[in-house]
Amino acid sequence: MTPGRLGEALGEVPAPRGSWEHEAVYVSAAAVRAPAAARRLAGRLRRLPGVAEVRERPNGMLEIVVTDPGEIVTEIIQAAPRSESAAEPHPGWPDTPRTWDNPGFVVRYAHARAVAVERWARDLGVPADGPMGGPDALAGAWDRAVLRVLAELPSRRARGRVGWASYLVRLALAYHDAHERAPAVPMGDRPVTPVHAARVRLARAVRRVLAEGLSALGETPPDRL
Repeated sequence: MTPGRLGEALGEVPAPRGSWEHEAVYVSAAAVRAPAAARRLAGRLRRLPGVAEVRERPNGMLEIVVTDPGEIVTEIIQAAPRSESAAEPHPGWPDTPRTWDNPGFVVRYAHARAVAVERWARDLGVPADGPMGGPDALAGAWDRAVLRVLAELPSRRARGRVGWASYLVRLALAYHDAHERAPAVPMGDRPVTPVHAARVRLARAVRRVLAEGLSALGETPPDRL
């Protein structure tokens, strides 16, 4: 279940809430704006495939727990490219220093790393175009942290302004952690597993989002640094 599909049922795009380390939760105020229909709306959501639980809060907000947060990766990959994104005012990040203190380096390096993962996957025969591997494929804490940031993008778009600069830095930092601690390609002579294929597709989704955001800020996304 993705924010896009939840949005079709809610009439608005929900936003992620919490860290997602233990459960993936979206929150919506749709019931607040239509209190008479709130119970029916919650019931309709509970019947959707991919929804594990719907919690009705006293303030009228709905919390929707999804079974497979990794589906956001497929939604991003399959979406039509957004070359029409309006540029956001940005003073520009310097090229140097190429250290973690430079947010521009952090974002550009994350894009280059995501590109490299897809290149390594082709060389090692990791089937990046195959099935995601089910709800458990991206269940690790580092993978979940990346999914959590990716899941913000639809609701940010719905508000009419993504706020690319700060968003890209957060996505890049989460991806750097995942890249280093949850490798997308097998190490040494270890076999390829479904989680590797899922992480390669996660890298592809991250690359697409980083590329769009960098372009919106007037930069050319680098393939190598």
